[in-house]
Amino acid sequence: MIKRFIGDIKKYFNYAKYSAKAELKAEVAGSYLNWVWWILEPVCLMFIYAFIFGFVFQAREEYFTAFIYIGLAVWTFFNQNLKNSVTIIKKNKGVVSKVYLPKFVLLESKMFVNGFKMVVSFAIVIVLMIFYHVHLTWNVLFFIPLMICLWLVTFGFMCILCHFGVYVQDLANVVTIALRLIFYMTGIMFSIEHRIGKGHPELAMILEKFNPMAFIIDGCRKCLIYGQMPELKVLLIWLVIGVLLSFAGIRLIYKNENSYVKVS
Repeated sequence: MIKRFIGDIKKYFNYAKYSAKAELKAEVAGSYLNWVWWILEPVCLMFIYAFIFGFVFQAREEYFTAFIYIGLAVWTFFNQNLKNSVTIIKKNKGVVSKVYLPKFVLLESKMFVNGFKMVVSFAIVIVLMIFYHVHLTWNVLFFIPLMICLWLVTFGFMCILCHFGVYVQDLANVVTIALRLIFYMTGIMFSIEHRIGKGHPELAMILEKFNPMAFIIDGCRKCLIYGQMPELKVLLIWLVIGVLLSFAGIRLIYKNENSYVKVS
C-alpha cells in the first residue's frame, strides 16, 4: 500500500498542484482587490481579535498581536481542511465518476490551497516579529517538525472524515460543532498555561498535550517568538500519531474508494 501511495503521489502531484492554483485564482477572480484579500482578510481578523481580547478582555501575553496571528494561521489551516474534507467526494462527483483519481489527491489539492494561505499568514508573522524586535534563537528550527506534524495530523483526520462523509449525511454538521468546541479548547486567543494553568494545572496539561492543535500552536509560539523549544517527547508522540492516522486513512480510502461514486 505504501508503494502504491508513493506512486500515486508522484503521478497525480501536478494535478493537485494545478487544481489548487485554479481554485486560488477562482477565489479572487471577481474581486477588485484580487490577491490582496489573502493578506487583507487575515490582517483584519487579527486586529479584530487583538482588540476584543487585548482591550476588552485585558489579555497581556507578550507580543500579543503575533501571538494571536500564529494561533489563527495554524487553526485556520486545520479547521478549513477538516470542514472541506467531509463533503469533498460529493462536491467532486463529476470528476471522480468519469476518470479514476485517488481520492486523497482531492484532499492534497485542498491542503495546497489552505497551505498557501497559511504561508501568507506566516509571512505576516515575520513582519510582526521584525516590528516587535523578537530575538531569534536556534529553537526557531523546531518550526519545521511542528509543521510536518500539523500536515500529518491534518491529512490523517481528513482521510478518515472524507471516507465517513460519503456515508454519513449529517457528519458535516457534527464536525462543525466539534471544531467549534475544539477552537475554544485550543488557546488561540489566550495562553492555556497562564490563563487555565494557574487555577487548574491538571486541566491545562490535558488541553496542551492531548489536543494536537493546542500543542502545535503553543510550540510554534515558543520557538518563533519566545525562543523556547517545544516538548520534544510530546512532539514525537504526535508525529507518530500523525503517521498512524495518515496510514489508517489512506488504507480506508484505498479499500473503499470504488464504492464512493455509487453512494454519493
